[in-house]
Amino acid sequence: MNARPSLSLAEQTVLAILSQQPLHGFAVAQLTAPDGELGRIWHIPKAVIYRAITRLQEAGLIIPGGTQPGLGPQRTIYTATPQGGEAARDWLNTPVRHVRDIRSHLLLKLALLHRSGNDPADLLHRQRTILEPIASAIHAGQPQPGGFDATLLAWRQATAAAALDFLDTITNRETPRPSRHP
Repeated sequence: MNARPSLSLAEQTVLAILSQQPLHGFAVAQLTAPDGELGRIWHIPKAVIYRAITRLQEAGLIIPGGTQPGLGPQRTIYTATPQGGEAARDWLNTPVRHVRDIRSHLLLKLALLHRSGNDPADLLHRQRTILEPIASAIHAGQPQPGGFDATLLAWRQATAAAALDFLDTITNRETPRPSRHP
């Protein structure tokens, strides 16, 4: 059975990075540090990076590819296996299923696609196709009178509308749309 393991966001991110460029764990940790290129979007602690590398290696998705030359400590360079590269491409090109994942999963995917020079247009189109019916259903929702339900529904409606506006803005950068909200 060749079923892929279920990977966390950190593991998917590490796999995608290593599928783009062989690196050692410390370099990956620098990219995902709070002030790193990807850490600005989603910070992944160094210990989590090293656990992800171990798990990805155990799953056969990455392999050691040598060590870093130099005067400092020996650092193992990891690279994605063909199966790991395929898994990373699949993940990078799969839209998120929930509005709440736009902030983390989708932004990371877009940053990783940008890093590799790949065009995100197809992903953005598919993402909008998935989010439109979700946003419509949320917008049509009617809260129960009183209680927290009205507050929660208002939050969901606002974030769904903002997610669609975000997709429209980055898809049509040449002709930015004014916000629907004052």
